Amino acid sequence: MTNAVIAALIALWALVIGLCLVVIALLRQVGMLHERLGPVGALVMPGGPAVGDAAPSFELAAVDGRAVRIGGASTAPLTLLFFLSPSCPVCKSLLPLVKSVERERRGALQVVLASDGDMPAQLAMIKREKLEAYPLVLSTPLGLAYQVSKLPHAVLIDAAGTIVAKGLVNNREHLESLFEAHRLGVGSLQDLAARTMAEAAE
Repeated sequence: MTNAVIAALIALWALVIGLCLVVIALLRQVGMLHERLGPVGALVMPGGPAVGDAAPSFELAAVDGRAVRIGGASTAPLTLLFFLSPSCPVCKSLLPLVKSVERERRGALQVVLASDGDMPAQLAMIKREKLEAYPLVLSTPLGLAYQVSKLPHAVLIDAAGTIVAKGLVNNREHLESLFEAHRLGVGSLQDLAARTMAEAAE
């Protein structure tokens, strides 16, 4: 009986050790897969001014009466032009992140919200989401100039009025990738990944 118990314990421990080795191997494979996939950033939609182009210039009035200039030389090192809609749930989920990004870069980043449509719905969104600190402009021509086809869409513009990053932003990683692409001096993290893969293939 004792020998049987000892044998069972040995078999059990062997099974546990085997499972641990399998888990370690799986974690290693996941890490390798993550490395191969590379960074995934904001999806750059076709059409509209490209990264490196001058941002279309607009002088608009925000819904609260503030004068807003988009494009051209700016005193702000960076401007985040964030296209959204009161009826877009993903836009709503990203607003706390937009606020957080602006707070982290206070003095170095200006946030401009852009939308179009029904004014009462826009004002209700501002109140509901506590967006009073950020200018919200309503302009269909603005969206057409940047050829915004899907929301939420973000464009990062430097102090010289040049587009340094842009794309469809569906989550935190997408939004943060715009700033990372600007830091690395690439159009997007997708461009960086493609370039890295091309260099590795040579």
